Amino acid sequence: MTPRDLVIRPAQAADATALAACIDAAYAQYSDRISDLPPVSEGCAEDIAVNQVWVAVHGDDVVAGLVLVAGDGFLKLANLAVRPDHAGKGLGRRLIELSVSEAKRQGYGEMRLNTHVDMPDNVRLYQHLGWVEVSRSNNTVSMKKSLPDN
Repeated sequence: MTPRDLVIRPAQAADATALAACIDAAYAQYSDRISDLPPVSEGCAEDIAVNQVWVAVHGDDVVAGLVLVAGDGFLKLANLAVRPDHAGKGLGRRLIELSVSEAKRQGYGEMRLNTHVDMPDNVRLYQHLGWVEVSRSNNTVSMKKSLPDN
């Protein structure tokens, strides 16, 4: 897969089922070891209708998805999923960069996210990309990223 083969675009209602399957595939690696993993793919159709959702499409296949939710003074990265057969190619980083770009474009000064304490690789990735851990409560790691004015 080359960058030319991949299109990142706003999700459409017709993408809901494929996006849910993508999210399920991305989180499948955690399902055996994280007993309290929430149902991360529920509500894709509603997310597409109400929130800011992007999909990465390779051919006709949804291979990654991004869900952003507007908060009071911040934009929340609510879900980021890359299908395992497309992992390790920088797609997650591209979607995170898109989320930051969108937050800045929309005038937000901060982004927030939550991840699971049993996903330390995710925490390290976000920290590497400038996110700061702000709290831990039960199984949730909360992080934020300040967005300087440019």
